[in-house]
Amino acid sequence: VQLQASGGGLVQTGGSLRLSCAASGRTLRPYGMGWFRQAPGKEREFVATIDWSGGSTGYADSVKGRFTISRDNAKNTVYLQMNSLKPEDTAVYYCAARYGGTGSYGILEYDYWGQGTLVTVSG
Repeated sequence: VQLQASGGGLVQTGGSLRLSCAASGRTLRPYGMGWFRQAPGKEREFVATIDWSGGSTGYADSVKGRFTISRDNAKNTVYLQMNSLKPEDTAVYYCAARYGGTGSYGILEYDYWGQGTLVTVSG
């Protein structure tokens, strides 16, 4: 499955962005999905995850209450709504898919990765 992340950009502190991760090649329905991010000079870290149905989600403590992960299997797309953005949210954001339908916090649990989209929060 090929993943294409989009929606990044420059936003002021307190602003919002919605990232999208569109899949091609096969349906996303059997896959649990995750969003990760990597800031300059830091390791890639977990942000959010969702199971195949959208009924189960999980978040890093640093984004809980501000970010929301969702999916539309009919559109083969996963979203990350990011509100109340902070400068420390600045990073390249990656979406990832893991076969089996469940979500996961573990970076090594994912089989496919998108190319990343840059989010820069100023202020």
